[in-house]
Amino acid sequence: MPPRKRGRKGKAADDVAPAEDDRDYISTLPDDALEHILSFVPAQDAVRTCVLARRWRHVWKSAKGLHIITPGSIEEVREFVDHLLLIRAGSTIDTFELRTQEGMFDEEHAHVKLWIRHALACKAQALQFEIYGGSTMLELWDVHLLFASQHLTSLEFAYVRFTDCFLNFSSCPALQHLRIRKSEIFDAKRISCQSLKHLSVTDCNSRRTFRTRIQAPNLASLCLDEAFQRAPGLSVAKNLSLLSKSSNTFIFRRDLTCCPTFSHLKNLLLNEYWCMPDVCALACILEHSPVLEKLTLQLFSKGPKHQVEIKRNPNPKVISAAMSQHLKIVEVKCEVVDDTVLNVLKFLSKHNMCFTFEE
Repeated sequence: MPPRKRGRKGKAADDVAPAEDDRDYISTLPDDALEHILSFVPAQDAVRTCVLARRWRHVWKSAKGLHIITPGSIEEVREFVDHLLLIRAGSTIDTFELRTQEGMFDEEHAHVKLWIRHALACKAQALQFEIYGGSTMLELWDVHLLFASQHLTSLEFAYVRFTDCFLNFSSCPALQHLRIRKSEIFDAKRISCQSLKHLSVTDCNSRRTFRTRIQAPNLASLCLDEAFQRAPGLSVAKNLSLLSKSSNTFIFRRDLTCCPTFSHLKNLLLNEYWCMPDVCALACILEHSPVLEKLTLQLFSKGPKHQVEIKRNPNPKVISAAMSQHLKIVEVKCEVVDDTVLNVLKFLSKHNMCFTFEE
């Protein structure tokens, strides 16, 4: 008996079956997950999701990340941002980012500051600004008033002009990360923040007539790259990583000349710049670091893996009086043991330190 032909009903079922693979799985996620996803999407695109389906109509209003990113100017997004913040009606913001490519006009400074205040009122934890292009930079003053917040933990600025002589972030008791790049800090004589742990100031313009002082007692990391004509005073730091990229860079120039006492310095990381052409700079720092506990010399090595590691746990009973009596660990990391490395080892050996090689 020949097999029976499949009827219309069966054929229709076969035609419909593949449609199951076209289901919208993203829309089945809970609202919290959708809001989290939209927090990483540029705000303009996040708003456009309202036309996807009824489920998406209001999700974008509660996204905790606002990223205003445009290839144009502030003027082109001003009306959009004003309406966006109004419709959100005070929903919590974790991250607020403003990035443009064509700068801004003078009359738009007030608008940007209103957006900053609104974001902080919505408990923003991170603010990022990069207003590139145009002849007018975003000008900020009275930062202790403008950025006053109990929730702010991270601040990033690019292409900003600071007009304060004192960048005081004491009104941000939770601030831990501050990054300033490609900005103007001509008038800043001091940067102060008690809670700050990570500070980066790179590619900035400053004055030669004075040096900017940094008051951040809890600072764990500091990056200064073409930031100041004169290096800030660092004598109160607890941890220092001084990794110069060029032998023509005179980081620390005034501190070395004045020979301050680094009375709080416990961990010190230096590269080959501090050992060339001789060890004078290295000797100066060590002689004025009375409580130093760990010294790491990273010589011509990019890390984190090194061909050669030379370690020593000094005995405080025999260590030279010119060195910290608290010194517990000395590490020399390099690719090869060349003349520079040998000179460093000879210098340390004069202070009663012997080393073991680890490859």
